[in-house]
Amino acid sequence: MGSQVRSRVSAYAIATVREQLLLTRLSAASPVFEPGLWHLPGGGIDPGEQPREALERELYEETGLGLLGARLVDARAYTAHRLGIDWNLVGLFYRVELRPGPPTVTRADDSTSAVAWMPLAGLDGSTLSPATIDALGMIDGLGMIDALGVTGGRGDGQLPGTGPGR
Repeated sequence: MGSQVRSRVSAYAIATVREQLLLTRLSAASPVFEPGLWHLPGGGIDPGEQPREALERELYEETGLGLLGARLVDARAYTAHRLGIDWNLVGLFYRVELRPGPPTVTRADDSTSAVAWMPLAGLDGSTLSPATIDALGMIDGLGMIDALGVTGGRGDGQLPGTGPGR
């Protein structure tokens, strides 16, 4: 029997402060991307929910921080295979302004195990989700990944060893 195929639209936050990017660590409950990867705060848009509402809800659940403003900057498509499911994911990327405060995971039984402000310089692409790698290229324009010294990762919306030809 073949794999199930599911589609999902997600809203992701790109939040930077003083050369740091707000990232969440994926837990074993992550439905799409591999646990342990650092990922952008955000997640799936529920039926009937507006993308900005989903962004605000997910930000609070994963970081405890409130959303002050959001601007859509890009959309990307991804494929992934996890737990017997082939995923077709569309990610909506928002540049966000957040309420000040320390980040903390408020929903411990969900797909996020940790949250932290990570220095942009020297991020290791092998520890980042494909969406996070793409977001780095959106910060201050394309080509920013190499300028920041990010290593590894593909940045093409797929993890190494996944997608066509895997």
